[in-house]
Amino acid sequence: MSRPATTRSSSPPDSRRATSGQPAGAELADLLSTGPFAAALRAAIRARGLSLQRLQRRLHERGVPISVTALSYWQSGRRRPERPESLAALRHLEDVLDLPVGTLGSLLGPPRPRGRTATRTGRALPVAALWRDRRVAALVAGLDTTADSALTRISQHDQVEIGADRSLRAVRVRQVLRAERDAVDRWVLVFHGMSSANRLPEVRPVRSARLGRLTSDPALGLLAAELLFPRPLRRGETTVVEYELVHTRPGPHPDDTFCRKFRLPVREYLVEVRFAPAALPVRCLRQAHAPDGRPLAPTRIVAVAEDGFAHAVVLDFGPGSVELRWEWPADPAQAAPTSRTTSAAG
Repeated sequence: MSRPATTRSSSPPDSRRATSGQPAGAELADLLSTGPFAAALRAAIRARGLSLQRLQRRLHERGVPISVTALSYWQSGRRRPERPESLAALRHLEDVLDLPVGTLGSLLGPPRPRGRTATRTGRALPVAALWRDRRVAALVAGLDTTADSALTRISQHDQVEIGADRSLRAVRVRQVLRAERDAVDRWVLVFHGMSSANRLPEVRPVRSARLGRLTSDPALGLLAAELLFPRPLRRGETTVVEYELVHTRPGPHPDDTFCRKFRLPVREYLVEVRFAPAALPVRCLRQAHAPDGRPLAPTRIVAVAEDGFAHAVVLDFGPGSVELRWEWPADPAQAAPTSRTTSAAG
C-alpha cells in the first residue's frame, strides 16, 4: 500500500516524525512487523537518534567488532547479516536500539543463495516435497518439468481477487525468469483450490506464453499446465511471463487462504489480495514455512486497507511456501466456517 508523498524536512536525526509523513514510532512499528529488514533497521536507528559511528562505538563497548561499512550495507539493503558472527552482532544491535530480542532477526528469512551458481546447479524440490497429497505429484508427472531447475526466479507478483461472496475469483501472475542454460522453453504451473472442486479456473496466458498440455482432476480442484515460451531461451536470457487463472462462476464456499509454494528460491515475491468492498476480512496474517512445514518467521499481521487491498513482500525466499490467511466476520446465517486453502506452485 502506497503512502502519500511528503516534502523532506530538515529535522535532526532524532526527530519525532518520519519522512514518510507519519509519526516515527508508528512507522517503526509497521516496519518491525512487515519488514523489509533494511528499512526496519534504518527506522530503528533513526528513532534512537544515533549516527552509524556512535552505533559502532556502542557495539565496540560490548566487545562486538563491526565496521561502519557493514552497518551501512545492512541498512541500505546491499548486504544482510548471515554469518554466525554477524547474527551474534545483530542481537547486540537490537539491544542497543532498545528492540525486543529477535525483532530484526525475524525479518531476515532464510539465507540468500550465493551467486548464480547456487541456482544454476541447484535442483528443484520434487512436487511431493511441497504437497503431501500424492495426487498432486501424480498429476504433474505427465508434464515436462525438467526446465524448472534451469530457470532463476528473479521476481514473482501474484494478484489475488476475492469476490463479494468471499470466494476466489482470479489469480493474476507476473514472473521475471532467467534461463541458466540454452533451450529452456516452458514453465509449469500447479493450482490446487480446496473450494474449487468441480470449478477449476480457466488458464489464460497474457504475455510471452501460450498454453501447452493441461491435466486436471476437477473433483479434487487440481490443475497443472504447461506455459510454452514463444521460442526457446538462450542461457542468460530473461523473459517476463504473465498469465491468469480465472473462475467464471462463484465458488460454493468462502476462501480464507492463498498459498504460493516455491520449489526453488525467488529473489522477490509480492502477493496482493484484493477483497471486494462488501466482503472485508476482520484480520489478515502472513506466514512462511520451510518445505517440511517448519515456520521460517513469526506469523505477522497484514494490514487490510479501506479499499480492500492487503499485501506482503518477501525477499530471497525459498524453497518453501508463503501464505496469506484471513478471517471473515461471523455470519449468524451460516454454519461454522471451514478453512479453504488455495495453493499454487512457482
